[in-house]
Amino acid sequence: MEQRPITDWLPLTKKEVEKRGWEEIDVVIISGDAYVDHPAFGTAVIGRIIEDEGFRVAVVAQPNWKDDLRDFKKFGKPKYFFGVTAGCMDSMVNHYTANKRLRSTDAYTAGGQSGFRPDYATIVYSKILKEIYPDVPVLIGGIEASLRRVTHYDYWKDELMPSILKDSQADMLVYGMGDQPLRDMLRLLKKGVPFESLGTVKQTAVLRPNSEPLPKNKNWNTVELASHEECLADKLKYAANFKIVEVESNKWQANRIIQKIGDQTLIINPPYKTMTEKEIDTSFDLPYTRLPHPKYKKRGAIPAFDMIRFSINMHRGCFGGCSFCTISAHQGKFIASRSEQSILKELDQVTEDPDFRGYISDIGGPSANMYKMKGKDEDICARCSSPSCIHPVICSNLDTNHSDMTQLYRKVDAHPKVKKAFIGSGIRYDLLVDEFNKNNEDGNHDEYIEQVVTRHVSGRLKVAPEHTSDATLRVMRKPSFKNFHAFKNKYDRIQKKHNMNQQLIPYFISSHPGCEEQDMANLAAETKDMGFQLEQVQDFTPTPMTVATVIYYSGVHPYTLKPVYTAKTRDQKQNQHKFFFWYKKENRHWIKSRLEKADRKDLIEKLIGSEEQFTQRKPASKANRKGNASGKKEVPEWLAKRRKNEKKKRS
Repeated sequence: MEQRPITDWLPLTKKEVEKRGWEEIDVVIISGDAYVDHPAFGTAVIGRIIEDEGFRVAVVAQPNWKDDLRDFKKFGKPKYFFGVTAGCMDSMVNHYTANKRLRSTDAYTAGGQSGFRPDYATIVYSKILKEIYPDVPVLIGGIEASLRRVTHYDYWKDELMPSILKDSQADMLVYGMGDQPLRDMLRLLKKGVPFESLGTVKQTAVLRPNSEPLPKNKNWNTVELASHEECLADKLKYAANFKIVEVESNKWQANRIIQKIGDQTLIINPPYKTMTEKEIDTSFDLPYTRLPHPKYKKRGAIPAFDMIRFSINMHRGCFGGCSFCTISAHQGKFIASRSEQSILKELDQVTEDPDFRGYISDIGGPSANMYKMKGKDEDICARCSSPSCIHPVICSNLDTNHSDMTQLYRKVDAHPKVKKAFIGSGIRYDLLVDEFNKNNEDGNHDEYIEQVVTRHVSGRLKVAPEHTSDATLRVMRKPSFKNFHAFKNKYDRIQKKHNMNQQLIPYFISSHPGCEEQDMANLAAETKDMGFQLEQVQDFTPTPMTVATVIYYSGVHPYTLKPVYTAKTRDQKQNQHKFFFWYKKENRHWIKSRLEKADRKDLIEKLIGSEEQFTQRKPASKANRKGNASGKKEVPEWLAKRRKNEKKKRS
């Protein structure tokens, strides 16, 4: 591989700054991730935007916060400001499992090593900077800052925390994707506007003394939340706050939000309208090396980079609005799609990588099949305040035509250096079910899924119905499980038509608000009856800025303020989890006992069969549990006989 000059990357050291002939840095970025110069990594995107606006930028990646703090001082005082991000993940999600156990690896660190960033990294980094350079502005951003911009529940401390601006002592916060606010801020700074006068830039938040008047903007109305202190005293007020924040975050014509925190007022300016195709292309077309900085060569691979190295992101945003997901809270519900030209240009870059072997690992987005989707009449979208475009039903104004994606996939397939392009991102299967989505014009949904199944699946297609209980799914903002049955029937027909045998792998969540123990038992029974022997289930983790987390903490749904059951104790969570693994011998007696106590003997028969069947049954081999070499799920003899008898009875 040809050695690239070190100046192709943004500088990480003083020596690299000197190679560029710079005597001063305009902006220094402090990041909790290793520096990977690739458009999938926020630090690279922000750094390249700053560079594109004509500023001199340097990066401090994963500084040591425990020693003499030399990493924070190595570039000295920047001319304009420090930018701080915890990285591509909230640092607490990065560090801990749903059971609050410390993770042993970090996908965003060279060698996958843990321990290279602190808990609550944004707060730690910002406070250090304010102590060393009290007169230099600190701008915080990234997903950790974005999702903690107002009073929020922190699962790891098990308490409500104020806006991260308060604890971090930062001067300003950018929420959501930072491309638009950052460019506007940089252009104002270049004109000589002081940093402290940037208070009316959209998609930013600041803290001001209560005695100061709000910055004036005649185009904005202001809505006030219950204060942080009121939220601490009353969980219902905290829940009610969330509805306002979510609604305003998903509007084109949003209101400014304010919240009192002690003797200060949090001011959150409205978001920008969704990026245009030209704007998002500009961000993706910047001169990335698409590689980790050379300093990491001896420390080992960066797992998150290896995962996306040969993938292409087609769009940002997700209009699903799922209760447990932070994507729409950070990226927005409206889709910002790249042009076909920009995507194919990146494809050429990927195929020129000397390690490329002909396989694109993913061509997708937050949800793979939302590319180019938007409202048919955008005037209707401009007035909309719904957090989801597809729950409880698919909006009649939503254009769900999949033709652009199908055509793009075919162009990717036709590239002379591409052997196979996979869709690794999650597919919203409900958009492809005619009974649920009435907007299937000219059968383009069927054409799309057939293209995916026959050309872009690597043995398994993963989709996420998340649950089988309609009551739980309503809380999740997901469609009825009957739609998964309909999708599976369509999937199976395509497989049969093309003589294929690729597994369909459904993903589920346990312990989600609204899910009771019997709901998990029903889930296990229904999926077993469909022939699935599931190998993993995600345990719900409360993360800031989601409906599900508000319910978990407050006990009520923020839109109705009515109680919703949530499994919270370790035992309650483990009990739900065990039903998922009904086929494990060690769970059999426990399942039988729990279902007898619940007077659900019907589920005992469905899940573990009769005593006679169980004693005659041999444990499934490891190969049998995971499927045979062809990918086909082998059905145990006892289950095959039972199904045969049931079929005879029905006929």
